[in-house]
Amino acid sequence: MIHGWGMNSAVFTPLHSSLSQYRVHYVDLPGFGNSTAIDGEIDNWLEALIKVLPESAIWVGWSLGGLVATLAATQYPQKIKGLITIASSPCFMAREEEKWPGIPPQVLAQFGQSLHKDLSKTVERFLAIQAMGSATAKEDIKQLRSLVLAKPLPNSNALLQGLKMLEEVDLRPKLNQIEMPWLRIWGRLDSLVPRHVPALMPKNVELYQDVILNKASHAPFISHTDEFLDEFVTWIEKVTN
Repeated sequence: MIHGWGMNSAVFTPLHSSLSQYRVHYVDLPGFGNSTAIDGEIDNWLEALIKVLPESAIWVGWSLGGLVATLAATQYPQKIKGLITIASSPCFMAREEEKWPGIPPQVLAQFGQSLHKDLSKTVERFLAIQAMGSATAKEDIKQLRSLVLAKPLPNSNALLQGLKMLEEVDLRPKLNQIEMPWLRIWGRLDSLVPRHVPALMPKNVELYQDVILNKASHAPFISHTDEFLDEFVTWIEKVTN
């Protein structure tokens, strides 16, 4: 399970007891949580993970982590059993000329600028955006903050690397290469991955499944844990049995 930008693997703590029957690897991306930062781009991050993670596992990625997991499914299909992406787009940046919905370029630019001024305040601001739209936004932000602070703050260079990935990586041309079971969980009120994205994703009724949680925002496993787990565990049981 791979976390999103500015976070670390402690963000999945609310799921631990419900997933205790599985062997789960809660991953800190390079430069986040307890992982050492590395130079390079998303391919370098993926290479670092592939070296240490077991084969034939289901890769689960939330937000930026979903971008990494999706890339893994396209580059190392023989090593991966299935893919789950949570509130994750194959192209996070809005592309107006292509009518692709996403994060406005100026928003990511502002985060990049504010990182140099105050790292912790920038991460805090991003937490607020992730909960925006949820009926329990205040409680969600509080919970996310306490979970994230259970580990060291991310490395500033790693944060800049991650922002660059959100800005530049576009996996849309590679999605049709994914020939494995793929569960895509979306929050309809997500302000970072607009609700029009699911309809633009490739369809494959035999392999791909979309689940839209109507009242959830960008962190559905925090705001709607039970509803999220119902879908998540049902799908895993189907794929692994």
